Amino acid sequence: MQLLLIRHALPLRSEPGQGSDPELSQEGIEQAKRLPDALARYPISRIVSSPQIRARQTAQPVADALGMAIDIDERLAEYDRDLAHYTPIEEISEEDMKRLVNGDLPSGVDQPAFIARVAEGIDDILASADREDTVAVFTHGGVINATAHRAMNTERLLCVQVDYAGITRMLWSSRQKRLFVAGINATEHVWDLLPRNQQW
Repeated sequence: MQLLLIRHALPLRSEPGQGSDPELSQEGIEQAKRLPDALARYPISRIVSSPQIRARQTAQPVADALGMAIDIDERLAEYDRDLAHYTPIEEISEEDMKRLVNGDLPSGVDQPAFIARVAEGIDDILASADREDTVAVFTHGGVINATAHRAMNTERLLCVQVDYAGITRMLWSSRQKRLFVAGINATEHVWDLLPRNQQW
């Protein structure tokens, strides 16, 4: 079966005390609106989302276009879900960036527990899918990196730059009982809407 992991679109920033579950920004809404066309080539049979608002709002245009419901899986939430505020990767501290580059999540995150939680959620999606299914999962950069790390059996957690509304494609082999990475971070559909590309 085919697993499409889609990172949420650009959210609003939040201040300390506002929680780590912001809504999409106006630019993020525009990014999400492009996903139905970007995903039209795939025969999506199920939509699953993280419970966090930014992921659910990113999934909604696709669900509306396909006339499908969005299944919520708590295990696909980002590692920041219980923090006091949301810090986009572009604004994290130098210390936390060094940790990510070295294959470690920001300080204060129980990394083994996070990876195990994500793996359990992904495994249940795979187990409930038929061989010909394509499941679209709307989630977060950390979840996508944790899943790619597990699929590729890397020594350390990956730190792939997963862009807003980027699409990562994986294939599940029921014969070999493993995931294979087919493509990471396809962004052609939102290239002009990504903050890091607007300077070029």
